[in-house]
Amino acid sequence: MQVIERIFFGNYILSVALISWLAAQVSKTAINFFLSGKFEAERLWGAGGMPSAHSALVCSLFMATAKLEGVNSPFFAFAFILAAIVMYDAMGVRHETGEQAKVLNRMMQGWMDGNIENILPKNEKMLKEKVGHTPFEVLSGALLGILIAVLIPVP
Repeated sequence: MQVIERIFFGNYILSVALISWLAAQVSKTAINFFLSGKFEAERLWGAGGMPSAHSALVCSLFMATAKLEGVNSPFFAFAFILAAIVMYDAMGVRHETGEQAKVLNRMMQGWMDGNIENILPKNEKMLKEKVGHTPFEVLSGALLGILIAVLIPVP
């Protein structure tokens, strides 16, 4: 237990990043509940949605690294590049994957509504559509992560 405590609570950068991720996931769940009127537990750990927890995590990571190590450190450079890659991927490849899932799900539903049997096995699930982010969702997550890193003081 002491090892876990030292890793998470003794490591400023890791703690800030995990707190930012958790704040984004809880916010995402609350926003989803407010908009849809139903609680979806999957939103607490799932990808996609508003705000981007991935963006919050990596932006708080680079901001906490900047505060602790300075912007001229190689650690900051690494954290910054990682953040850029993660956010680009969230808006690009992962967002397009979600859009394709929507189209495929509509096609499958249309075929199934037409009483064509055996298109999807009975136990098969629809494709997950919330896997990527819009630029606004990424920006919101990034700002949340940066804000949390700014607000949590370096010990």
